[in-house]
Amino acid sequence: MPGTSGDAGGPGADGAADTAADGDGDQDSGAPGALRRTLTFRDLVVYGLLFIAPMAPVGIFGTLQAVSHGAVTAVYLVATVAMAFTAFSYAQMMRVAPGAGSVYTYARVGLGEGAGFVAGWMAMLDYLLIPAVAYLFSGIALHALVPSVHQWVWTALAVAVTTLLNLWGVRTAARVGFAVLAMEIVVLAVFVVSAVVELVVHGAPRGWAEPLTGEGGFSVQAVLAAVSVAVLSYLGFDAIASFAEEAGGRGGRARGGPDRVARAVLTCLAVAGVLFAVQTYLAALLMPMSAAELAARPGEQGAAFYATVDASVGRWLHDLVAVSKAVGAAFAALAGQAAAGRLLFAMARDRRLPGAMSKVDTGSGVPRRALLGAALVTLVAAVWAARRDDGLDQLSSVVNVGALTAFGLLHASVIGWFWIRGTAAARSVPRHLVVPLLGLAVVVAVIAEASAAARAVGGAWLVVGLVVLAAQYRGRARAGGERG
Repeated sequence: MPGTSGDAGGPGADGAADTAADGDGDQDSGAPGALRRTLTFRDLVVYGLLFIAPMAPVGIFGTLQAVSHGAVTAVYLVATVAMAFTAFSYAQMMRVAPGAGSVYTYARVGLGEGAGFVAGWMAMLDYLLIPAVAYLFSGIALHALVPSVHQWVWTALAVAVTTLLNLWGVRTAARVGFAVLAMEIVVLAVFVVSAVVELVVHGAPRGWAEPLTGEGGFSVQAVLAAVSVAVLSYLGFDAIASFAEEAGGRGGRARGGPDRVARAVLTCLAVAGVLFAVQTYLAALLMPMSAAELAARPGEQGAAFYATVDASVGRWLHDLVAVSKAVGAAFAALAGQAAAGRLLFAMARDRRLPGAMSKVDTGSGVPRRALLGAALVTLVAAVWAARRDDGLDQLSSVVNVGALTAFGLLHASVIGWFWIRGTAAARSVPRHLVVPLLGLAVVVAVIAEASAAARAVGGAWLVVGLVVLAAQYRGRARAGGERG
């Protein structure tokens, strides 16, 4: 297959192959198998923030508050810095290989085809299950508002609506997504203003510095333990990289696309970090119970944010936040489904998955079959979980392992490209070694904190991927022998 790490030409051969796949660098969507370069910087940031969701901490606020001993805002500040290492590695590699496929493409370029397949395979687990979790959140919220309709029906309906938007075209989905994102930010702004008014009029039930220092003193161990959970709030900003092939410069041209995507990744992470810190700081100040009391009542941790809003501001804001989360979760899944489709498309185009998924629809300019494949898997997982009492726990326990493993290979790819395969000039830049090593250390630490069930599922998925990879190599070797 063209573009392997063993091709003549040494470092850069893979990157050249990826660039060639995009055309001459100035093409739009005229070439068969090419995605349209129509996404603007705003579109990319919208997709990233949709996938993350501006109010992502709402669901795990109580857990983080309890685990960190009340220093929930410090947890998000540390988590933002930790994820910045991963954002840096994405920014470096997307300039080297500006094609669809995200971490699959980067690992393939920096480490070789085998590592690229493993990275894509592990990222696939994340990209297929995170949307399923988001759809389930939407179904749960809508079922709470309309109990007469079962949550699995709402879940399936959310999948259908967002899949149709994705099939309509990436620009259409981005426009609708922008409206939904604007709604979420408005609701968040309403919460911030209401919380500030409440604090000014009635004061804070606890110390102003407590969300940063914790109750009874700052605990490094407690904050780091909570960071391993908070990092999950950021999973999704990396999905922006999957649209690298559809981000163009002026006039839809390729020139400037990689820089635009890199800036979007970093911008998305920074904006999310600020939004997360602000909302958790205000919610922690308004908490009606202490972190110790919350830790002693684990059953109340999931609804802690809603309970805080209800007790301090009123039921109206509680319902407004719930509706926003229901709609926002569905569109977070839309962005995740779109990213999964691009990953399947890129792997199919490189003959790592069935070739039918590498086709681009001439009307909409999207990889229709890859999107439908991703939607089908997500629909089955989401509806299955929606019909089980423990479905949410089952899905949530495994979504992070695939992404974190892929992040680890991403950091290794930076080292591989710039330090192992690179020139002396490339190796003279310390940040191309130090930052990826720090990012790799963070990934290993977070995986170590994952549940045994999550590690088991991730390990099993990895083993299946290695079997598939071995079968592909065996098939290609046999085909080569027959031609010989």
